[in-house]
Amino acid sequence: MTQHAAIFLGHTAVHLELPSAANEVVAGVPWGAIDAFPTPAYWAFQVMARRVNGTSVRYRIGNTLAEEVAACLLGGHGISASIGLAAFRHLKQHGLLSLERGAPTEADLLAKLSTPMELEGRSVLYRFAKQKARYLNAAFNRLVQEPAPTGTGRQLRDWLLPVQGIGPKTASWIARNWLDADDVAILDIHILRAGMLGGFFDQGLTVERDYLKLEQQFLAFARGLGVRASELDALMWLEMASSQTTVHELLRERLPAPAAKQQTRNQRQIKSRAPAHQRRADTRQARLVD
Repeated sequence: MTQHAAIFLGHTAVHLELPSAANEVVAGVPWGAIDAFPTPAYWAFQVMARRVNGTSVRYRIGNTLAEEVAACLLGGHGISASIGLAAFRHLKQHGLLSLERGAPTEADLLAKLSTPMELEGRSVLYRFAKQKARYLNAAFNRLVQEPAPTGTGRQLRDWLLPVQGIGPKTASWIARNWLDADDVAILDIHILRAGMLGGFFDQGLTVERDYLKLEQQFLAFARGLGVRASELDALMWLEMASSQTTVHELLRERLPAPAAKQQTRNQRQIKSRAPAHQRRADTRQARLVD
């Protein structure tokens, strides 16, 4: 048997047929019901519905690679999206994201990142200004000194990894955004939770030790669904991030008690880890489950 759903576009209905809930997307992972968040069938339907409706998640931010690098470095763990984007616009308005005359100095970047910014009618300060000024300067110097490879997402990701402050997640984020790449994945806590609930990540893996293995499992899952990894990653992040109450309830229901407690403990540890300047930008994340 198959599952059927409809995507409505004005007076037109686009009918969609997916495998039965019991069929497997990848080994050991059933499709589940289309209308049951967050099953594989749910994700496949949402990606396709957004395609039909022209509302696919847009993720590129910058007009140049330097701008995209800056946008991703200024965001990430510990910084809200609105603050990160405000800092991006702030630097761009002051001409500090252009490399036409060489890389902006760390001092110039720090001066502007330390200046209060306007956000939704209020004045805000950017956290980690000193750290991010150093990281941005290092990244810009690399971009000035050597052309970045843009043949594949992995090539660009691997080229970015030696830059101070850029770990696998940030490098993959830049590569996905700039190249619209489907050969990398941005694995943050929201994607890890989706994998935990959907069963497409092996238990006991960690981002810091097993990033590439987790990435391969995510890419295989996207292929099994028949959707682009870049679309799936962006949509999954958006929905998981905006449904955190539901997600936490599902985690408590579906995880064994010890694993659920470990999940909560890991989240507290993420918030209370050493200050960001004492570590790389984005590689310390929680275990999926013990």
